[in-house]
Amino acid sequence: SLSYRQVRHQTLALAGRLRASGVRPGDVVAVALPRSARLSLALLGVVEAGAAFLPLDLGYPPQRLAFMLEDAGPRLVIADASSLGLLPDGTPVLRFDALAKEDGEAGELPADDGLRPSHPCYVLYTSGTTGRPKGVVVSHAAIVNRILWMQHEYPLGADDVVLQKTPCGFDVSVWEFFWSYMVGARLVMAPPGAHREPEELAGLIARHGVTTLHFVPSMLAIF
Repeated sequence: SLSYRQVRHQTLALAGRLRASGVRPGDVVAVALPRSARLSLALLGVVEAGAAFLPLDLGYPPQRLAFMLEDAGPRLVIADASSLGLLPDGTPVLRFDALAKEDGEAGELPADDGLRPSHPCYVLYTSGTTGRPKGVVVSHAAIVNRILWMQHEYPLGADDVVLQKTPCGFDVSVWEFFWSYMVGARLVMAPPGAHREPEELAGLIARHGVTTLHFVPSMLAIF
């Protein structure tokens, strides 16, 4: 459990490590982490560093992960001990295993580093059911526009609790990761695989007082 201060500290620390590794605005950084607080922090750190994140769903077959890495050409991959074995040999990796909770101040990154709203924010791949999967690049301006629309239509407040349960390779996951930060709401990360277990989801909703989550209509009817 992390406070906003701790999240900010972690985000800036990771962004600093990415910059030190040569990551710059416009680069792509892949993220190969199981759903956890670390996954949320990694995405924030990539965005803070000015790069676009490429989420790698660890449930995908190794061949698809290898294709995405070859096609997108990320500068490096953020991974941990659980995901290293799924990556092709020779993949440039930044290990992200520890999750510290220091409240100390972290130094800010340069204010004007050339990053603009038109720069890519993330890359998601299509399913490939009609052929070769394609990487879709989405800008900072586009996802901000989407989240602003959602806040207008379905306003969250600081007392709300959002459940992040959608696999990171699916576009719905993006607003789940970022919307709550806009208003100081709480983000709960469902454990890996929980999106397939209705009883576990019901327990998470009750235990954490979840107020906002996403279902496709068919799953919502069953749930």
